Amino acid sequence: QVQLMESGGGSVQAGGSLRLSCAASRDVYCVGWFRQAPGKEREGIATLYTGAGTTDYAYADSVKGRFILSRQGDARMFYLQMNSLRPEDTAVYYCAARARACLSWPALSTQDYPTWGQGTQVTVSS
Repeated sequence: QVQLMESGGGSVQAGGSLRLSCAASRDVYCVGWFRQAPGKEREGIATLYTGAGTTDYAYADSVKGRFILSRQGDARMFYLQMNSLRPEDTAVYYCAARARACLSWPALSTQDYPTWGQGTQVTVSS
């Protein structure tokens, strides 16, 4: 069974940047980043799918143009570069994955993923 470990969270002032990392215990091909703020539902913000030699990416409107999802080259390390951070980006951020193809696209629903990391806190102050 795949295990995921996030790292890279922390506190930053508005306008700053952070990079989150997600390490998978084995190759995964459908990866998503989610976040959950206090009192709110978990929101899918970025996803990638690697298949047939290409990688597709998709982003939620709330982060499009500010966040960049990438993979390291193999299928076990993934990064979420977060730029121009805003106080409303404050949340616990989760990496999620499935070992094979995404069941839907864009895969931004919690139901798309059987495996989740433990989460990492991101706090953006104004």
